[in-house]
Amino acid sequence: MQRIAIVAPCAALRETLVRVADAGCVEIDWIDEAGHRTRGAAVQRLQRLQRRRTAPVDAVLCVGAPDLDALERDGRADLLTGEAQLEECLAGAVRRGAAAALAGWCPAAELARLVGSLSDCGGVVVPLRKPRGVDPPTLLRNRGTMRRSLTPLVTTYGTVPYADVDPTWPAGLVYVVMFGVMFGDVGHGALLLCAALLLYLRRPRRLAPLHTIWPFIAGAGVASTVAGVAYGEFFGPTGVVPVLWLNPLEQPERLLAYAVAFGGVLLAFAYGAGIVNRWREGGPSNALYASSGLAGSALLLGLAVVGGGVYLHHLWFAVAGAVVVAVGLVLAGTGIFAASTGGFGGAVQTGIQLFDAVVRIGSNVVSFARLAAFGLTHAALGAIVWRGTEALVHRGPGALVAGLLVFAVGNLLAFALEALVAGVQALRLEFYELFSRLFEAQGRPFRPWHVPVQRTPVQRTEVAP
Repeated sequence: MQRIAIVAPCAALRETLVRVADAGCVEIDWIDEAGHRTRGAAVQRLQRLQRRRTAPVDAVLCVGAPDLDALERDGRADLLTGEAQLEECLAGAVRRGAAAALAGWCPAAELARLVGSLSDCGGVVVPLRKPRGVDPPTLLRNRGTMRRSLTPLVTTYGTVPYADVDPTWPAGLVYVVMFGVMFGDVGHGALLLCAALLLYLRRPRRLAPLHTIWPFIAGAGVASTVAGVAYGEFFGPTGVVPVLWLNPLEQPERLLAYAVAFGGVLLAFAYGAGIVNRWREGGPSNALYASSGLAGSALLLGLAVVGGGVYLHHLWFAVAGAVVVAVGLVLAGTGIFAASTGGFGGAVQTGIQLFDAVVRIGSNVVSFARLAAFGLTHAALGAIVWRGTEALVHRGPGALVAGLLVFAVGNLLAFALEALVAGVQALRLEFYELFSRLFEAQGRPFRPWHVPVQRTPVQRTEVAP
């Protein structure tokens, strides 16, 4: 993101700003103070028009300065809205002699296009240094259908700070894997793939607005299918698919252990990304002392080594882990105390936050057991439906129909319930256990000023004398 100034002769400022609005790649520094708010001619006419019309309209700009009275008579709220925005922008320009300028932000990749669009109207783009203490707005790369389908997963949590790593791709991959572990069934995964295909084809038409998320649904379907193959689940324990890894209902402890271990690995990656983010936000000292940086990573590593030493009955292994935990506590405590008010109150605050950090790491690791727990629930529901079906299908034609009905309705209910539960739980783990390590602050989204331009002449009504 590049800090820029748009400079133009006062006589050509309107045309320059119209082209900037049409390009749609510049976030203008608007003046928010109430005393600087303009009430120009376009604003006054728009307000009068809005008293008669309540439906909102999209702003449009004219290439040349229009007749505002004619726009009001014709009810052109769209053009008046565009002119009102332009008036506010003009009022915020800094004027020195015959020149005027406005500051803003523009993606570096769009600078050449912006310069080209202003080259023949007298406007120029001047690169500026980024002001100290001001973070640039964040523009997540949103090209490609796959990326557009994953971006809401991050933006729902918040805007990524400009200095931080964009976690869109890893977050999407981790989400669908966690969803698949909890929703492991080949048949149900196939239904998700069918749903993704319908969204891709925009069928039915009323679901067409959801077209962009079809890759996300397809990814969840693939993950669920793979997990179903591992569990030997095909609309329940029907025997159609052999168990390739483990049966959740027969080996729940093993599944729980793997889920917790998987959660520990994910937390380690989250701390790694947190270290990078803290370094980019505040330098090496911030990365070293932050609870979501190296200090927190040392706590996680030390606790894992202590747990491994206790489990394996290796005393020196556990002692080494305790030393690493102590180092992490010292580093994190130093950072917390330095950010506090100091004195006795700062010491108490540091102790409380250190205790919370240790407990939080333990609870977050254990929290990933829900991957196994809801995977077990899914398998148990499938088993109940299948046993009910088996109990009916061998008791005559009527019972066969009833058994098929139980199989269809039971799987439909299990699919709907477990898809909702798995989706919510995967989102919860992503936000609370992982994103809380990645982000310590919120950024602000890049909001370019974009108003399309009407290039055809405005038809004016004739007023009878």
